[in-house]
Formats: sequence, structure tokens, C-alpha cells
Amino acid sequence: MRFEGILPENAPDPRIEQARLLKLMPIPVMGLVPQPALEEMDTVGLQSSEDDRGYSEMSASLSYTLWRNPNDHSDPINLADIDEEQRNAHEYVPPWPRPAWLVEHLERLRYPLLWAAVQTSWHRDPSKGPSVDEQLVDHVNYILMNQFRQERGLSGYPWDKPAPDVTVRAVNHRVKVLVDGVEVPAAEIDTDPFVYGIGAELHGGGVVTAVIPRAELGHVRIEFATRA
Repeated sequence: MRFEGILPENAPDPRIEQARLLKLMPIPVMGLVPQPALEEMDTVGLQSSEDDRGYSEMSASLSYTLWRNPNDHSDPINLADIDEEQRNAHEYVPPWPRPAWLVEHLERLRYPLLWAAVQTSWHRDPSKGPSVDEQLVDHVNYILMNQFRQERGLSGYPWDKPAPDVTVRAVNHRVKVLVDGVEVPAAEIDTDPFVYGIGAELHGGGVVTAVIPRAELGHVRIEFATRA
């Protein structure tokens, strides 16, 4: 969520509209299995395309708060790795009332975020949509582009050459992953220095992918389950 200007205390909670739109997803939304180190953010990233027949494709992305020490949320190790300026911005309390949902959202930003970590994608005509490999590559590059610009040598200058993007040549198929407790063939990208990615086709149609920062892999169990 992004906010601009001063929101009145009674500003509507955007999660209500997100929940309404999420019901339009033709297939169940997948997430990571419940685990102590992860707490699902209650905001869902939704994207869709339409034509004269209705929705032609949709995707839903889930983000998670990461608890490096899930047994003690007050442990400083759980705080996000940000500089002092960013931390002061998160802790600043303005002299005007704010919506309760906004205060809650800003509080969560004090902790590490696995942003858009799991994506469920649906295409009305699977034969015309991207393959599991292509969907995984797109997800990996999306995370790299948005979360690892500095690490990849990117800046805001348009003449800067971007670091090489991940391509389908990086995909490995010699792996499996659990989806609702069932082991299924998977596609994996384990060659990027910053992130690890894995994805699979869903039995009822669609694709699920996960992209996790390598620095946090030790805290995360990558198994998929239908989101409640």
C-alpha cells in the first residue's frame, strides 16, 4: 500500500476492497504453509486483465512479516535491516489522528518483509498463458527489480545498464515441492545470488510461485497450501 497526503482518521480501510476483489479469483489463492517465523500480511496484491469475455488473467501476491526469533517478537533481531533515517520515519507520530489500519500497517514495517513472496496466477486459456518456467522467471525478475536494485548496481538514472535479468535458462526441473501436502514436480531457480525461486502447476489450474531472499531462506519452510 502507498499513501499520499494526510488521511483522515475515518479513511476507509483499503483491505475491504481488496477482499472483495479477491473473491473474483477463479482458483484458490495459495500461500506458504503456516509456520512460526512467518505472519501473512493482510493486504493482497491483485492484478488482472479483461477483454470482451471478462477476466482473461488474474494474479494474487502475498507478503509476509518475517520473525527471525518467533519465540520473542521483542527481540531486536526481529527488526528490519534499515538505516536510522528510515527507522525514525517509521517511528514518527504526527500531531493528527490517523486511521487505526494505517497505524497497524506502519508498525509492521518495522520488521522484515518478504514482499510479494508467493504469487498465484490464473489464465483463462492456459495454452496462451506463460508456462510455469516463464511465470517463475517473471516473478524472480519482479522481486529483483523492486527489492534488489542497489545490490544489482541499479539506480534511478535511465542510462545505467541493468544487471543481467534471470532467464528460463536458469530453470531447473529436477526438484519437487509440497502443495497441500502432496509432492508435485516443480521448477526451480537456484542460481541468483540474491533470491531463490520455485514454482509449480496447480491441480485445479493455474500456477503458484515463491521467491525468497537468500539471506532469509534459513527461516522459511517453502511448502505451499491453499490460503484460508
